[in-house]
Amino acid sequence: MIKNIISRIANRETISYLVFGVLTTAVSIVSYELVKLMLTGGVEPTPLKMNIANISSWVLAVSFAYITNKLFVFRSLSFGGKVLLKEIPSFVGARLLSLGFEIVWMNLTVSLLHFNDSICKILAQFVIVVMNYIFSKLFIFKK
Repeated sequence: MIKNIISRIANRETISYLVFGVLTTAVSIVSYELVKLMLTGGVEPTPLKMNIANISSWVLAVSFAYITNKLFVFRSLSFGGKVLLKEIPSFVGARLLSLGFEIVWMNLTVSLLHFNDSICKILAQFVIVVMNYIFSKLFIFKK
């Protein structure tokens, strides 16, 4: 029974999702820090500048994630119009839900509780990776 559970969890798909999830997280965090630096010159970001940096990093991370998830994780190799018209809006829609979570999380923890924005961004990524895997597996790239 334990062997069966491990084989269901530790397979090519979940391992590749974790690898590309880490890379997507890196794209998100690095681009967030770069945009934040460009907007603030290195001083503490205002809520508006934090949200602009967060949304900018989201656009880059989602673009990277769609390509890597489609090709390498879920092996959805069809580029037909029907497939793309289903996958792209579903993928972006699911990622908008996780963006909503991230915006609420960042504004709550940083603006209201005065925690460090970079640490809060990293912590949010753990929840987001799990949310996005569930959305991708069950709704977007299902076979």
